[in-house]
Amino acid sequence: MELWDIYDCNKKPTGRTMKRNDWCLKDGEYHLTVLGIVARPDGKFLITQRVMSKSWAPGWWEVSGGAVMAGETSQDAVKREVTEETGLDVSECAPEYLFSYKRDNPGTGDNYFVDVYRFNLDYDEKDIHLQTEETLDYKIVSRKEIEEIASQGKFLHYDSIKKAFE
Repeated sequence: MELWDIYDCNKKPTGRTMKRNDWCLKDGEYHLTVLGIVARPDGKFLITQRVMSKSWAPGWWEVSGGAVMAGETSQDAVKREVTEETGLDVSECAPEYLFSYKRDNPGTGDNYFVDVYRFNLDYDEKDIHLQTEETLDYKIVSRKEIEEIASQGKFLHYDSIKKAFE
C-alpha cells in the first residue's frame, strides 16, 4: 500500500499519512506532488501523453510527475517519476528546483502542493522507454509547440507551469 505524507498549509509535514488516492484531506491539508521538466541542450523539452485509460485528462500532454511517497523527499520523488515514466536515467542529474504552487479543491479531499524541477539532460530518442501503464506517447518539442498544444486545451497544468519552459 502506497502512503503519502499529509502537509499543513505552510507545506510542513503534519506527521500523519494518507493512503494513495484516498482523498480524505480536510481543507487546509495537502499532499505533495512533483513535476520534472526534461530540457535538452538544443532548447527542446520532453513531453508525454497520458494513456487513454486514465480517468482524468486521458490523452492530454504533460511533463513527468507524480506523488511524493511518505518519507521521500521531493527531489528523490521527481527523479523516480521521470525515470519510471520515460526510462531516462536522471539519477546523476542535479534537478534544478524552479518553484512550487498549491491547488486547493475545497470539499474534494484532494488538495496538493506541486514542486516543479528541471533536468538539463543530453539524450537521444533511443534512450526513452515509456511506462506503458502511464504514458501513450512522447514528443520532443520547442516552447512554441508546447504553447500550441496548451492553446488547444490539451496540456495538463500549463497555466501553472508555463514559466518553467522559459
